[in-house]
Amino acid sequence: MPLLKVSSTLDIHYELDDFTDPWRDAPILILQHGNGRSARFWQRWVPYLARHYRIVRPDMRGLGQSRGALDLATDITPDLLVEDLTKLIAALGGGPVHFCGESMGGILGIMLSARHPELVRSLTLVATPVFIEEGMKTKYSLGHGSRTEAMEKMGIHAWVAETTRGTRLPEGEEPDLFKWYVEEFSKGSPEVQVAMSRVVNQANVVDLLPLVSVPVLGLYPTSGQITSSYQERLLKQGLPCLELEHLPTSYHMIQLLYPSTCTSRVLAFCGKIDGYVPTDR
Repeated sequence: MPLLKVSSTLDIHYELDDFTDPWRDAPILILQHGNGRSARFWQRWVPYLARHYRIVRPDMRGLGQSRGALDLATDITPDLLVEDLTKLIAALGGGPVHFCGESMGGILGIMLSARHPELVRSLTLVATPVFIEEGMKTKYSLGHGSRTEAMEKMGIHAWVAETTRGTRLPEGEEPDLFKWYVEEFSKGSPEVQVAMSRVVNQANVVDLLPLVSVPVLGLYPTSGQITSSYQERLLKQGLPCLELEHLPTSYHMIQLLYPSTCTSRVLAFCGKIDGYVPTDR
């Protein structure tokens, strides 16, 4: 189980999936999960990508199998989460790497690309908001004042089931996927989940968009609830080099609903940058 020590009290866990040809120096593609999730939420992507790229799936501090003591008031911030990524890239050889982030993971990707362009070869945003709009904050509060109050009063399991049903996954389409998502999300420490939600509610990367100089692929739901048409306009106006594509759903978790389509787009995008045409005979 790969662990990277990022401080005296904290280790970051990551998964390395590599089925590339041993004679090819395949680039690294980091898959960064979103708020409250873990590396396991990329499981559906691995078979498609790991034949062609060295896939690294880190768990954010406090989530998944990452370990260590955290001061929830000071140790979970966007800046520290990005710092963890810079240390991970250094440990992997220094980059530049392809970076793909879903939702909050994409926010971290924007911050990383804007502040450390030498570390990033390309950026893929999967249903990534620029910030959380007030309407979504109200929707996720479920009548309890705020998102974090709802999580504390309802409990993580009940809160994530209700909000996932409304915005992340259609419950009836793949019932086992829906159940797995809720159970897996609920494994996280409730205190860390609440702290992470405070972070994502406050995040806003509008001013950083023009500083992202690397090529960007955006994969977004059609009529997204968390990523509205207004958010997409901000991305188009702010990012100098953006390719934007849509998946036919209003639900947020497109990487779970359309793994084959999403990964084919990522392979084509990264391959174009690398001058590499993925082939499997």
